[in-house]
Amino acid sequence: MSFPELKERHAAATATVNSLRERLKQRRQQLLDTDVANYTRTQGRTAVNFSSTDLVCCRTLQGHTGKVYSLDWTSERNRIVSASQDGRLIIWNALTSQKTHAIKLPCAWVMTCAFAPNGHSISCGGLDSACSIFNLNSQVDRDGNIPVSQVLMGHKGYVSSCQYFPDRESHLVTSSGDQTCVLWDVTTGQRISIFGGEFPSGHTSDVLSVSVSSSNSNMFVSGSCDATARLWDARIASRAIRTYNGHQGDVNTVKFFPDGQRFGTGSDDGMCRLFDMRTGHLLQVYAQQHNNNEPDFPMVTSIAFSISGRLLFAGYSNGDCYVWDTLLAEVVLNLGKLQSSHEGRISCLGLSDDGSALCTGSWDKNLKIWAFGGLRKVI
Repeated sequence: MSFPELKERHAAATATVNSLRERLKQRRQQLLDTDVANYTRTQGRTAVNFSSTDLVCCRTLQGHTGKVYSLDWTSERNRIVSASQDGRLIIWNALTSQKTHAIKLPCAWVMTCAFAPNGHSISCGGLDSACSIFNLNSQVDRDGNIPVSQVLMGHKGYVSSCQYFPDRESHLVTSSGDQTCVLWDVTTGQRISIFGGEFPSGHTSDVLSVSVSSSNSNMFVSGSCDATARLWDARIASRAIRTYNGHQGDVNTVKFFPDGQRFGTGSDDGMCRLFDMRTGHLLQVYAQQHNNNEPDFPMVTSIAFSISGRLLFAGYSNGDCYVWDTLLAEVVLNLGKLQSSHEGRISCLGLSDDGSALCTGSWDKNLKIWAFGGLRKVI
């Protein structure tokens, strides 16, 4: 066989291989269960019929004199802790709007707060690069303040987020501007593990948020200024289990889906995304419609899922708070357009453990509690 014939046969074989490779790629794409919205529509499903009377502002919590940056519910539903840049933590009775505690902080620049699972202590952190623990059962000092019971020192940057492990209340995970997450033993004040940092699979920029799985307390996810979210096993600090890409801006917030097998993210790019932990696939994108010529589209600051996972609540930098249908990726209500809405950036939000109420916090210095009406069966 002559050389030109061999060259021709090689070219034909290469073309055949490339064609088969492309067909295989297309077939794999068809088999991926990642286009949730279109599949849901083919099954005849429609978006939740949600109106302004189905989620009503029943309480406005006033008392902070600075921007509210973080909030958390206790598991018993009726107490909320909020952190503000007035340098105080306030604990509220959500049923009566009364303040039960006002804790003066050693550092006014607080960014995060969280209740311990037993509801007896609170952690908070901020620009002092430390996580302070307050025992609510402690005796107040002569000025009426609750003293700090434990200070977790070790981060080399601001503490952006903290969360307790639900079944191990002595364990707390924090995220920081030093590009790491740290697992702490609150009882001893010692670091158990550091996630990231010198390890190559860690974040490459500030870590802004963490969320612990309620179904598998060994797993937590983090979001970062490097535009990624990373999944970690608390027992393996040397590497992230998986890295999730797709956002074009800082990942400001992460939250596990109720089943613990998926998680959501919210970003400066104005989008929320839903990822599957097991496959690493992107399942859904929740994107607002905005003009391409608009220079400052709103950023996602905080997210939460309803108990069933059918609804996604997303707070935005322009004061909007969208209620998304997670299956169809459609907005069913915007709390920011209601008469009782906040007058500033939505900085934080959270759902009570029983799913009966949503709390939102804002730079307008207030918190609002929203109660659900007749759609509890779908949320």
